[in-house]
Amino acid sequence: MTEETLGAAAKIPESPAVAPSLTGVEVIQTALKTMPLSPGVYRMINTKGEVLYVGKARALKKRVTSYTQIARLPERLRRMVSETASMEIVTTHTEAEALLLEANYIKRMKPRFNILLRDDKSYPWLMLTGQHEFPQLAKHRGKMDKGASYWGPFASAWAVTQTINILQRVFQLRTCSDSVFSSRTRPCLLFQIKRCSAPCVDRISQEDYGHLVTQAKEFLAGEGAALKAQFAQEMEQAAETLDYERAAILRDRIRALASMQDSTVVNPSGIRDADVIAVWQTAGQACIQVFFIRGGRNNGNRAFYPAHTKDETDADILAAFLTQFYDDKPPPALLLVNRELEEAPLLSEALGIKRGHKVEILRPQRGERREVVEHAETNAREALERKLAESAGQAKLLDGVAKVFDLAEPPSRIEVYDNSHIMGTNPYGVMIVGGPEGFDRRSYRKYSIKSGITPGDDFGMMREVLERRFGRALKEAAEQGREKSADWPDVLLIDGGAGQLSAVQGVLDTLGVRDVKLVSIAKGPDRNAGREWFHTLDAPPFQLEPRDPVLYYLQRLRDEAHRFAITTHRAGRSRAFVKSELDEIQGIGPTRKRALLNHFGSARGVSQAGLAELEAVSGVNRETARAIYGHFHPDWTPA
Repeated sequence: MTEETLGAAAKIPESPAVAPSLTGVEVIQTALKTMPLSPGVYRMINTKGEVLYVGKARALKKRVTSYTQIARLPERLRRMVSETASMEIVTTHTEAEALLLEANYIKRMKPRFNILLRDDKSYPWLMLTGQHEFPQLAKHRGKMDKGASYWGPFASAWAVTQTINILQRVFQLRTCSDSVFSSRTRPCLLFQIKRCSAPCVDRISQEDYGHLVTQAKEFLAGEGAALKAQFAQEMEQAAETLDYERAAILRDRIRALASMQDSTVVNPSGIRDADVIAVWQTAGQACIQVFFIRGGRNNGNRAFYPAHTKDETDADILAAFLTQFYDDKPPPALLLVNRELEEAPLLSEALGIKRGHKVEILRPQRGERREVVEHAETNAREALERKLAESAGQAKLLDGVAKVFDLAEPPSRIEVYDNSHIMGTNPYGVMIVGGPEGFDRRSYRKYSIKSGITPGDDFGMMREVLERRFGRALKEAAEQGREKSADWPDVLLIDGGAGQLSAVQGVLDTLGVRDVKLVSIAKGPDRNAGREWFHTLDAPPFQLEPRDPVLYYLQRLRDEAHRFAITTHRAGRSRAFVKSELDEIQGIGPTRKRALLNHFGSARGVSQAGLAELEAVSGVNRETARAIYGHFHPDWTPA
């Protein structure tokens, strides 16, 4: 539920303005004078306009009053109260609505005194299209289309792909797009290896294909055991009538189904649809493992590492995780957890509002359900132990970076920039991010250079990249009433010498960017790795010892940015090549171009095709085929 959804319930959007000179308990006491007893959400804000904390309450006035009793508060909350300069409230009809709105605010505003879930990725789903006589099986992210059927979510694209592979082996449903389907004139390789029934060329009737679709839906709904029994019976009947080919097909289907259900812990037969969620906390850090089980199958698992303070309990962390995790996705009917939650009934009610049906939160005590929870807990513990071991080494490197560049504390976010182009064509700029957890690939960014800069102007390319990156960050900070955005870097590393350093500093000064340590790394004599020079604004250029671990780390950062820039440029150049090669041919418009690419898969496939193959493409007549063939074979002379 979003803030807009709750708009009708919010009767008093904000508390009265508080004099700027007041802080701490005085601010809270002033706000309490007109604060209602109704359910709602409160926000504590500091003098810079940053949201410090978001909380929900069944009775706002009673809950907020507790912050005035300083002696009873833990040190963390005392510090929060001392920084509070103003308060804002939103009232709701029920406490469950307040809980949903609280989660929405926390994910959007990222207040530092709350438990924060770091989860900025969408989750893939399995989709069967519904607007075609022969439905397509595909992966899907984003907004769901009306008429299509969906199963999920899955923990990763890999998990979806594995399920699609099984469904192809068992039910032979098509995975090609509608445009490819309509342009086929002969079966593709998937038909040859028995992964598709080739409805595109009428190798199966619409009725029989519809029967396969129905069976696939039954399987995805958890009817795998019934389907295996049905296939076994049909296999025996086929064998009795000496239809061994049909019997072999059914045997392979049974084996494929069995491969997905060979473990009662990984694929629990007694659990139909549930998320198994386990938290493990040690050394002041926590890991939460989520296993997605749908139709009795494991759709994969994902680990999360929420930000929190050391005095938070496992139950506190888990409760905060649940509301934030399901803020943008529907929960299943059952959540299996490894800790007792004090507000489990309230959480169930709130998540039930999100789902539109009842949601049960259960900590199982015995049987198969307890086994899967213990399995998730073991994974959470092991994942956290691995992360702590890795971060210990990473922490030493970041301590070294802080020492080398005279930083007050180890950097939590290092951004590295690089450009790539060939004689100014297909120019791209990229940003990669390093920090306490190593390379943060979710934060990598690509920038296709759009301005009309002089070809090969590396300074101009870097200027555009920085203007776009920090322009967005500054705008985001202003919208949230913050001085800095949540992804503000501590160190900015660029490839180059004093000239690049000066140019980048000029761009940052123009944008008003402060509090970022700017460093450039230049190749050593004869471009030897290990003899790099480092340039900063407040110290003469210097080198590190050739075997210094910090040097190796900075080299890896630079090389990763270079690798990412090269691969980004190559991908863009390939797309441009496809466009230019086909667009240069007279008589090839968007429709024929699409038909050619769908038929042959790429411009290279078109270039290698023979005349007869080109004429077989829908919409390509003999004259056009000869023009295409002649374009790619300049020495060819028409007969």
